[in-house]
Amino acid sequence: MKVLIIVNDAPYGTEKAYNAFRMAMTLQREHNVDVKIFLLADGVFCGLPGQKTPEGYYNIEKMVKAVINKGGEIKACGSCMDARGIAHLQLIEGVKRSNMKEFSTWVVECDKVLEF
Repeated sequence: MKVLIIVNDAPYGTEKAYNAFRMAMTLQREHNVDVKIFLLADGVFCGLPGQKTPEGYYNIEKMVKAVINKGGEIKACGSCMDARGIAHLQLIEGVKRSNMKEFSTWVVECDKVLEF
C-alpha cells in the first residue's frame, strides 16, 4: 500500500507536522507501508536542516531523516519555497524540491491521502 501524507504546517508552533511524521514512521514500522510526504505552504520549512530544539522536545529534522532512512520519499513544493524566500537554502539530504505535476502524480498513484 502507498500512503501520501500532505504537510501544510510549519514544523513548530502546532503539532500538525509532528503528528504527520509520527504517523509516517508508525505506518512504516508497523505496517510496512510505502510512505510519501509532500510539504506544502509553511510545511516546506520541515525540509530545512539545522533545526535546534530544546532537550526533550521533538525534532522534525530527525523525524524527516527517520522516514527517509526507512525508504520514504519527501518532496517540497518549489513554488511554496519561492514564495517564502527559501529556494536558495539547502534541504535536508533526501528531501527534494518538487512541483504540482509531481504532487498530482503522487495523489493519483497512492492508495490513501492524509492531510495535516
